[in-house]
Amino acid sequence: MMSDGARSVRLLRGVEGSGGSGNANANAAMAGQWDGGGGGGRGGEGEGGGIAARIRGVNAGIMDEQVLALVFRALNWDPRALCVMARVSRRLRAVAERVLWRELCVSRAPRMVAALSGPSAAAAGRIGGGWPALAKLLFFCGGAAGAAVPGHFAPVSRFSKTSGRSFLSRRCAGDLLYVSDPCEHVVAGAADDVGAYRGVFRGFMRSRTRAFLVGNRAPLELRVRCPYCGARVWSMTAAGLAPRSACRRLGANEGRLEYFVCVSGHLHGSCWLARLSSSEGDDERGADSDSNSNSNDGQNGQVNGTSY
Repeated sequence: MMSDGARSVRLLRGVEGSGGSGNANANAAMAGQWDGGGGGGRGGEGEGGGIAARIRGVNAGIMDEQVLALVFRALNWDPRALCVMARVSRRLRAVAERVLWRELCVSRAPRMVAALSGPSAAAAGRIGGGWPALAKLLFFCGGAAGAAVPGHFAPVSRFSKTSGRSFLSRRCAGDLLYVSDPCEHVVAGAADDVGAYRGVFRGFMRSRTRAFLVGNRAPLELRVRCPYCGARVWSMTAAGLAPRSACRRLGANEGRLEYFVCVSGHLHGSCWLARLSSSEGDDERGADSDSNSNSNDGQNGQVNGTSY
């Protein structure tokens, strides 16, 4: 059997050494090999698809989901590297949206993802708003537009469903909501710091929170969009669903808190953080330590976006 390389060299020599009809025949043979038709064909060349099919196979290997998953596993699922790769081409972006963003979320927040996408969710194995939006929520602080605080990459964040319970009114107490600790920002000329936070509901389409908003015909905001999926949002403050416990949990001044929930179930908001004295700070840390050590939550955790 003649190797593919030897056959290609022979065809090239035929092109160089032939004239007239010989050139036409050789060119037709080469075209047949490249297009996968085997035109000039020696036994069985058409069956394998020719050079074009082999090159398509190489490209498919480069785009192979398992290969890319191995590469990013070796990079410890660096979210910034995945963002860069997803911008290279539409095919790579499709692979990222179909597989890689989900694997990143599972790798960095396994318990949280299991709770959000488990059998109790509206659609088991799926996330409201999609996996790219959840990945962005895990690693991106949305800032605070009202205080001119821009969004930014947040390498380390802690999400807690214990914190999420503080953001649910009594009528919505059965919902599952994860909320991050506030990301603190210093604002020039302001006495207090701004805290920006974010979160996500499990199965928002079937949640009590959404049922209340829809049932009471709460208006969607005209000028605010979800920073994670771009969907329209409800103001929880305007809807009367922002309990005082949220201020206490964040350490915010009462009445200086605002947060929104989008139609996909992503939460984002900001507050003005009350300045604590040193004694108050010690008491607060002690209380948190006790609650964390005695908690049976099991789903709280830290999301680290740093690659090693």
